[in-house]
Parts: sequence; C-alpha cells; structure tokens
Amino acid sequence: MTYLQQLGTFVSETPFSAIPQPVVAKARRHLLDTLGAALAGADSPLTQQCLRAVQVSEGWGQAQVWGGNSVLTARGTALVNGVAAHALELDDAGGCDHSGAVVIPAMLAVIPQCAQVPNGEDLLGAMVLGYDIARRVLEACGGYSPHNEAGWHSTGTCGVFGAAAGCARLLRLNAKETANALGLAASMSGGLWSFIHDGADSKKLHAGRPAEGGLLAALLAQQGMSGPMEVFEDRWGGFLRTYAPASQVPQALTAELGSTWKLARCSIKPYAACRGTHSAIDALGELMEERDLQRGDIAQITVRASEFLVGMCGGLDTQTLAAAQMSLPYALAVRCLRGNADLSSYELEVRNDPQVHRLMKAIHMEVEPTLAALDEPYVEVLTHDGRTASRQVKTPLGGPLNPLSDDALLDKFRALALRSLPAPQVEALVEVCLNMGEHTDVAHLLALLRRDGWPA
Repeated sequence: MTYLQQLGTFVSETPFSAIPQPVVAKARRHLLDTLGAALAGADSPLTQQCLRAVQVSEGWGQAQVWGGNSVLTARGTALVNGVAAHALELDDAGGCDHSGAVVIPAMLAVIPQCAQVPNGEDLLGAMVLGYDIARRVLEACGGYSPHNEAGWHSTGTCGVFGAAAGCARLLRLNAKETANALGLAASMSGGLWSFIHDGADSKKLHAGRPAEGGLLAALLAQQGMSGPMEVFEDRWGGFLRTYAPASQVPQALTAELGSTWKLARCSIKPYAACRGTHSAIDALGELMEERDLQRGDIAQITVRASEFLVGMCGGLDTQTLAAAQMSLPYALAVRCLRGNADLSSYELEVRNDPQVHRLMKAIHMEVEPTLAALDEPYVEVLTHDGRTASRQVKTPLGGPLNPLSDDALLDKFRALALRSLPAPQVEALVEVCLNMGEHTDVAHLLALLRRDGWPA
C-alpha cells in the first residue's frame, strides 16, 4: 500500500479501545482548552468579519457557531470556529502546530452531516486520530523547523490532513474513502508566513481554512470523489516533493503507527502568545522570583536565541494583536511589568503603554549560534546595581513534561469561556468535556456552545 492508503486504513479501522487511556484523558483536556480559546475568540473583530463574510457567501445552515446563536453551513462553521479558536493565540500547540484549532472545529461542524450521531468515544477517537495524522504529515516534511523556515505555516499546510482524518472518522468512511479524503486534502493545503512582517490577520485563517478544507475533503470523498493515492510518494506533483523537497522524511508518516500517539507531545498554552515565547517568559519569571526582583530593579534583559526564533519572534511591532503576540520582547516586558502574559496583557491599552515600550527598548535579542532552531533561549537579566543572572528553561509550562495543573486548566477555561457564556453553562461544559465517554450526549455538548444554550 502507499503511505496514504496505510494512513486511510489506520484512521478508518483503529478501534477506540486501541487508544491508551492516558491519551484519551489528555484529549479531554485539549477539547476543553480548545473550546475555551474559541469561546474567548468568538467576539473578536476577525471572527466577526469571517462570520459576516460566510453569511453573505453561503447563508445559513445546520452547524453551530460557538459562543453565538448563528448556524451556518458545515464548511462555513468550520472556518469561523477555527478562526475563533486561533484568534487570541491561546489554542494548543505542538501538533501540526496548532492542531486543536483545526481538527476540533472541523469535527464538530461535520456532525450534522453524520448519518449516525456520534457519542463521546466517537468524538475523542476521531480527535486523537486527527491530531495524529496532522503531526505525522509535519514530521514527514522534516519537522517544524525546516518546513516553517521554508516559509510554510504548518498549521495550514499540515493541519488540513488532520481535519480530513477526524471528519472521515466521524462520517464512518471506509479505508478507501478515508484515503481519498486525505488525498483530496493535499490539494487544499496552504499557508504562508508572510503575516510575520506586518502583523496581518492571515495567520488566523491558517486554522479556519484547513478546518474548512479538511471537512470538505471528507464530504467529497463520501460522495465518491477520488484523491491521488501517491500524494506522499517521491513523485513530481506530490505533497512532500512540492512542500518539503530538501527535508522530507516520508517514513515518518507510518513510523510506530498505532503505538506512538502524537497528541501526547502537544502543549496547552498558559500565555496568550506564540509558543516560541513561553520558555523565555518562564525563565524571566523564575529569575525575578528567585532573586526577589521588582520591575524597577531591571536595567536590561538579553535574550540569546536561535536564528530561527530571533527571526520569528524578535519583532517590536505592537500595533496589531497578531504582531504583539509574535513579539518576544513584548511578552517579556508585560511579564516584568504586569506579572503575566495573559490575555489582558495584550489589550490595546497595554500595547500602547509607554512604560511597556520603554522596557522593550531595554530588551535585546541576540542570535546564539550554538542553539538549534527549536532550542529554548537563554534569558539574562542585568539589574541597575550591576547584578546579572541567566536562565534557560528547557521544559516550559504547559508542555507534556510540565503540564498545567487541573486547577490551572480550569481557571484558564473559565476565564475564557465566561467572555461568551453564563457561568452555569460554562460549568456544564466542564462537566461534559472532562467526563466525555461512551454515553456522552454530543448534541447536548453542541447546544452548550450556543450563546442561548442554557438551560440546554
């Protein structure tokens, strides 16, 4: 079989019982976290722009837009909810990169198209498989660093395969149909890093568009449309030769398939910023706490980072939310001045604060040639009285080796979800997501995501 056919068989025929329980438990946490990020992003200007555009172009449908009362077509809902989930940079990372904001919006949007309404185990199984396929495609491109350094944003280019896999699983497509869905998804892949230069909104589309594209690929396959079966083989016009000609590792698509689950390596974000900034935020926090430093004690901060991280997160632009969230100097400035880099630290008033900008000028980014592209940076603090201290945090908070506590996860979810929904509804979502299983009423879950969904 081709790589694609092997993946199609894996997605279609792997029983839920084959997924280890710790992975299932982690899936519940990521589901809750993604819904929280999306509910907070539901009223963002960008999400509302997408909602209006979809209403004009496609009209109404049956799929629920989260945090509101609109129902759109399956494609339109996947797009809007995907954008909402990624709008505030609070969705999970470490998959395709942002797998949750792609896979989960696609899956929940396709449910009205399912002949048999899925239960909670169906949903969790499809989610785990979607995360798995999305990450495997990125690893087949050589991993995050070479693929993104080439100018591709992997959330868009690789995430579409995860969305297609999750939707194919919920639609109960057979192995051949699932392979077709994945093959069709290859022609819906895309996403460029050009947004990094001016803080453009297009980055957020790199969650919504692959969610929409993967869903459409699965629906087309369900209707009998074929996709190319050799899309991952080393052939002209294939995905890997086109997107990763110098870095491709096609065997990563099937290495330890069914025994190593890629969801296990994903992170839940504690900060409202690019994941690349999180280690430095933790390092600065540890240094300030250990040495009892106050914000007025710090004269200069030097960050020695890989060339890749300096290029990606070394900017000083705070004019747009997207630009500020990609700026490591900004993240360190608000951590120093406000004690956190949470969502409130990225409000317009804070981004325009002269005190923040003064401190940003005292934060220097330097390329450290000994660091590989994805190595975590060193943060060095110089105080006004001449003291220095340096720290490298190799396992930032929220990662699989340093996970958020249950209390921290719930605090994050509640703070975000309460922006769109009343408290009783938020607590009901916690109960449904964290106890999801065979007898979960998925229709009840969808109802709870409506703004008027209480009592559901």
